[in-house]
Amino acid sequence: MSVLNEYTECDPDQAISCRVVWRMTANETLADLAEWVIGKPLAILGLVLIGLFTRWVLHRVIDRTVRRAEEGVIPGKASRLSLGHSGSGSKLKVGAQTNANANRRVQRARTMGSLLKSITTGVVMTIVVIMSIDKLGYNVAPLIASAGILGLALGFGAQSLVSDFLSGIFMIVEDQYGVGDEIDLGEAIGTVEAVSLRVTRLRDINGTVWYVRNGEIMRVGNMSQNWARTVLDISVGYAEDLVKVRRVLEDVAHDLWEDEDFHGKVIEEPSVWGVQDLGADGVSVRVALKTAPGLQWGVAREMRQRIKARFDFEGIEIPFPQRVVWHRGSDAGADEAAEEAARETTTS
Repeated sequence: MSVLNEYTECDPDQAISCRVVWRMTANETLADLAEWVIGKPLAILGLVLIGLFTRWVLHRVIDRTVRRAEEGVIPGKASRLSLGHSGSGSKLKVGAQTNANANRRVQRARTMGSLLKSITTGVVMTIVVIMSIDKLGYNVAPLIASAGILGLALGFGAQSLVSDFLSGIFMIVEDQYGVGDEIDLGEAIGTVEAVSLRVTRLRDINGTVWYVRNGEIMRVGNMSQNWARTVLDISVGYAEDLVKVRRVLEDVAHDLWEDEDFHGKVIEEPSVWGVQDLGADGVSVRVALKTAPGLQWGVAREMRQRIKARFDFEGIEIPFPQRVVWHRGSDAGADEAAEEAARETTTS
């Protein structure tokens, strides 16, 4: 603030209240007091109101974007997808999967909306605070420079934290996984219980809770996204008729497909892919079933149980480990070696 004297009026950069009081009273003290009591508080209040209005506008834009993201890009076509059986079972199945996908989309959109709102609020309020300090007559250039240096120092000192947050943002945006998904993070495999910008919490099959920093996740295997597949390699003996084995497996798979209890779990007609391997103990025949996400393990257990019961009924052998032992040399040589070993044992 400039110094006033009897020859000068208020400077152009001073508040209007200073000039008004000066013209009315020509008193330096009153003009100076009017600027601090009326002018500067009103200017700061105006900045706050402008900041709040800007924040409100930005939040409205974010809310509108989030609502569009919740509806999806092609919501009309998604409802016409046909998976699984025709009829009421198919409707239940498609409805369940569509609702699951919609819930994931809504959760992801709201998470990103909340994050964007926090960022915009922080940026707007920071600008308002800096401009308010400038209105009070302080030089904000050193403050901005110090903030830049501090941000640079924090960036170098907290690289892992920054990496965790950036990885968390991209994971949420790309919908790599969500709460309830079965995922494989390398060292940790289990069900996701919570996803934040810094860490992911999941629980493995033994009940152990794992906390994994997002910045340390190099790859993600999601076993619960959109759909899953059960792949079973069924071993039978070499003496079995593979044509019969394939027909029996197709019958068992089709019975599971038609079972009302598995409507919504198996989403496509199962298929027998054929001979997968000629092993040392038997022949492996591969069966594949496309299932709803997260249900592939239960379907696999049920399928194994039904195959075992049907094989027992059909008399199809499930092979056991077999080994052939070859003895080198003649029987006489073997007897002499055995007698020599017995003599050495007796002597010792």
